[in-house]
Amino acid sequence: MFFDTWYDLLRILVVGVLSYVGLIAVLRATGKRTLSKMNAFDFVITIAFGSVLASVMLDSTVSLSEGVLAFALLCVLQFLVAYASSRSHTFENVIKAQPSMLFFRGRYLDDALHKERVSREEVMAAARVGGLGDMDQVDAVILETDGTFSVLANAPGSNEGTLTDVTGHPGAKG
Repeated sequence: MFFDTWYDLLRILVVGVLSYVGLIAVLRATGKRTLSKMNAFDFVITIAFGSVLASVMLDSTVSLSEGVLAFALLCVLQFLVAYASSRSHTFENVIKAQPSMLFFRGRYLDDALHKERVSREEVMAAARVGGLGDMDQVDAVILETDGTFSVLANAPGSNEGTLTDVTGHPGAKG
């Protein structure tokens, strides 16, 4: 229960270091986009990396070569999805969520808050994090595709260009 063999500990040490080096090598070869948090698929890939790393380190039935192959496969899948998303608007819409407007020019958008399961308190907290002490200072609060909040301060007319792809904005593209 607390200790089996020295071999098991040595295996974890050696395989852990080598699998970590393998993961870093694969990530460096595939570029920065592999670990971005741009959409849900990217998040799943990041979690899967951790799962594979844990499996390789702790499960003696999973070899180092199998783990490195799994890392490479995840990177290739992530690359293919990113490539297809950048070339097909339809595919991008299937893979990526759209940002959602939660608050706009003095009013909470209750339907969007309900749909996105966000409370008014969370919107106010996002405004505070953005350095705004009163909702009258806020032009818009958007729930981004990666789950973060963007808070735009009041600046008449200056925020329109960045809101055209936001669900719930009057000028959003259909």
